[in-house]
Amino acid sequence: MDEKYAENKLILQTQLASYIQRKRIKLNKSISLISAEVGMTKSMWSDMEKGIKDPQFSTLWRISEGLNEPITELIQHACKDLPENFSLIE
Repeated sequence: MDEKYAENKLILQTQLASYIQRKRIKLNKSISLISAEVGMTKSMWSDMEKGIKDPQFSTLWRISEGLNEPITELIQHACKDLPENFSLIE
């Protein structure tokens, strides 16, 4: 895997993770509660919030539903603070 791709992928995962965690906390939901609501394990949700997981689209959809937010909003907020000219391709 290209080093720049891996670096940018991690940046994107970190941005997404940070937003997911902030939104969950704002909703005053524990990881146990929200993961049960969307049918995920606590460890999977926790890994998402740590930026460890690179979620599939269907997983992002479930997360957005658990956060009571359209997936487009989830993606928009997660990408909001990415560096200028951010890309996963060269």
